[in-house]
Amino acid sequence: MSGRPDLLELLRGLELPGGDYAVFGSGPLIVRGVVEATNDLDIICRGVVWEQVRSRGTEMWFSEGNPYVEMFEGLLTFGTTWKYGVFDLDVLIDTAEWIDGLPFVRLEHVVSYKRAAGRPKDLAHLEAMAAAGLTA
Repeated sequence: MSGRPDLLELLRGLELPGGDYAVFGSGPLIVRGVVEATNDLDIICRGVVWEQVRSRGTEMWFSEGNPYVEMFEGLLTFGTTWKYGVFDLDVLIDTAEWIDGLPFVRLEHVVSYKRAAGRPKDLAHLEAMAAAGLTA
């Protein structure tokens, strides 16, 4: 990553309590080696984790008025909602898969999110998943 911090290591370094967050967006693909980390890591959270990151990071608002928190100059982004698709936050977190000490949203939810978003990078990620034999 040419001098950039490892995004998953940044998240691990926060030592957040398990059970109230999960890595979302492209993170579940990054940890499986399907895509490379590029810009940032998206994390959904609730409860005590939301309160912790709000007190430690920079709170901002999406255009829809929903709050999110950036840490490490935007390398980690925490939110309690997501812009694309309709998801049950509790289901995404409660069914997360633990990989290398971190919780990741299950692939079937990532697929639904990327289909709903439909951006060029999401479509490329869906193709990369199919090429890697990861279907949900």
